[in-house]
Amino acid sequence: LAESIKAQGVVQPIVARPISKKDGVQRYEIIAGERRWRAAQMAGLADIPAVVRDVPDESAIAMSLIENIQRENLNPLEEARALDRLIREFDLTHAEAAKAVGRSRASVSNLLRLQDLSDKVKPLLEERQLEMGHARALLAISNPVQQLDAARQIIKKSLSVRETEKLIRRILGGPAATPAKKTHAQNADIRRLEIEISEKLGAKVSVDHTAKGAGQIVIKYNSLDELDGILKHIR
Repeated sequence: LAESIKAQGVVQPIVARPISKKDGVQRYEIIAGERRWRAAQMAGLADIPAVVRDVPDESAIAMSLIENIQRENLNPLEEARALDRLIREFDLTHAEAAKAVGRSRASVSNLLRLQDLSDKVKPLLEERQLEMGHARALLAISNPVQQLDAARQIIKKSLSVRETEKLIRRILGGPAATPAKKTHAQNADIRRLEIEISEKLGAKVSVDHTAKGAGQIVIKYNSLDELDGILKHIR
């Protein structure tokens, strides 16, 4: 960014607001564009274009969070945390947050779910050893030890997202309860179905299927807003 600014200058103005005076000099707080300001300093620029707006604290925080989420170089977990803060601090629904940052409601919900990854898998996503698609697939594994083991296999074998989904189906299928091949195949099919439904609804789903052919589907959600999103997919 610094090299680009050195060559082309700051194309998009930063946004600042007046806060107070010190020794008779007006002071300003940057609410959008801090990275451009720092990069301009590194490039040796003394002046950069700026738009000054007199906005209240709440709006300033919201603008700063939204700009942070829209940065191109954020990893998915950083985006998830920033979205979570935006939603909590301003009491937004997933749909409202999605509109604020220019995303679909489903993409926001999927990003937020990344916070459910185990503590040892999260750093792998932050370090970009895992991609968003890998992380979403790993959420189907609730056991932290199994989830970490699967993540390590993904990295070691450089698995694609599709290959990762196959790996997770095998892990969730587990050993067959009996030596019968049919039972093992049924278990794998059930796990595959759980993953497919989970991805479509953006929520964790478990299928409890009995030998007699009956069963139940359990959809888990963490908030009423997430439930509302699930219902919109179903209706």
